[in-house]
Amino acid sequence: MRKTNLFFVTLLGVIALSCNFTEEITLQEDGSGKLSINFDGSELMEMAGEEMMKDNEKPVDSLISFKDILEEKKDSIAQLSPEEQEKLKRLEPFNMHMVMNPEEKLMKFDLFSEFTNVSEVNDAFNAFQGASALGPNGGQEQPSPMGGQDPTTEVSYSFEGNKFSRQAKIIDEELFKQSIDSLQGAEMFLSGSTYTLKYHFPKRVKSTSAEAATFSADGKTLIYQVKFLDLMKDPSILDLEVELED
Repeated sequence: MRKTNLFFVTLLGVIALSCNFTEEITLQEDGSGKLSINFDGSELMEMAGEEMMKDNEKPVDSLISFKDILEEKKDSIAQLSPEEQEKLKRLEPFNMHMVMNPEEKLMKFDLFSEFTNVSEVNDAFNAFQGASALGPNGGQEQPSPMGGQDPTTEVSYSFEGNKFSRQAKIIDEELFKQSIDSLQGAEMFLSGSTYTLKYHFPKRVKSTSAEAATFSADGKTLIYQVKFLDLMKDPSILDLEVELED
């Protein structure tokens, strides 16, 4: 359990301090595919690596199944409110590959899930944040801080025919305003952070609403990057519509 606990402690730091994320989706013609939200925390490890080495932290290369963790902690989770249980339930389809090596200043997380319809993985980023609720305090009366926060936005995906869309909406205006206010103290840390969409389609892209997007040589992969701080202030900045060729 020690490695698992280390993961959750580090995850809190990743979300709170340094956030360079890539949201990658691979779609097949039948609508199935895979979603991955990965994080490269090398810069964070540059700051924390030496301290972790002092604590004799060993390299970690682990695959975490949230379905298994939910089963393992089912008794303590049952004591939570229905709302908290529902948050954790969102994690069930996902796995997390975690690589941490303090000596090599290496830190990578990859939250991923396969799907038969992309709508099955709606709100994956909130699921990533909710992972911390299964940390060392998870399932107790006072869950870990990040896991205890209610989401302020949600993201939904759709893929029908030759049209794909990604849409974000604010679901709690008051909490969203509070989250914006709380960013003021973190802007220095987040100023260089990014959030990148990398979407692989089964056909060439005919058109997209993202004017700043770039494409692979075969026209099937769309890449669109924004500043993480801008995304936190305006979730709709990554709203996207894509039409594929026939």
